[in-house]
Amino acid sequence: MPYDLSEPLVIGISSRALFDLERENEIYETQGVAAYEAFQVEHENEILQKGAAFQLVKAFLNLNNKRKERLVEVIIMSRNNPNTSLRIFNSIEDYALDITRAALTGGAEIAPYLKAFKTDLFLSANAEDVQAAINSGIAAGRILTGTAHANSGRKVDQIRIAFDGDAVLFSAKSEKIYQREGMQAFAEHERVNANNPLEKGPFANFLTTLSHIQELFKDSEMPVRTALVTSRNAPAHERAIKTLRN
Repeated sequence: MPYDLSEPLVIGISSRALFDLERENEIYETQGVAAYEAFQVEHENEILQKGAAFQLVKAFLNLNNKRKERLVEVIIMSRNNPNTSLRIFNSIEDYALDITRAALTGGAEIAPYLKAFKTDLFLSANAEDVQAAINSGIAAGRILTGTAHANSGRKVDQIRIAFDGDAVLFSAKSEKIYQREGMQAFAEHERVNANNPLEKGPFANFLTTLSHIQELFKDSEMPVRTALVTSRNAPAHERAIKTLRN
């Protein structure tokens, strides 16, 4: 019987977001695919350093230790091919990360694979891949790499995610009224439609899945905290609150 990916929270992560592959990426960009592949094969037994998203991914995987059922599935989504990926899997094993699935596209775009894996959130260091995922209707975020963003030694005890409202959790329809007609027209539109829930934005389904996980825990032991950070004020606040309630 095939494994059902519709049950857990599915997070797709690029190898460069999970591990520090900046040196290798520079080889790829300056010397080409052949040089990159040769380097990875030559160093495949050298364990990669933790990347910018490592501790966040580990914190998500740790949720599986808190319940009998599997809450989170992390899948490597990489443009690597199997020949260059062995170093990545060796590093996953060395860090004892519970990651057993991957999509290795061999240089092809990653976005077409995301829906097949029922991905709820895609994290990547590549801005183009992130935008392509968003264009495909998948919640996605760019992970900033390099030493300034690595923070790999800091353990994440509680996952905290702040969402913007319009065009993120909610659709961009109201935001477009503001941009086209100004603040007064926006506020009046939201006041009149206070009881009409806003349509879903690109991150709405991800938040819904997170909320299902949150319902399994008491507030005192909550491993995931979420927040809405928005510039909406009265009278536009009511519609946002009622949308979340809905």
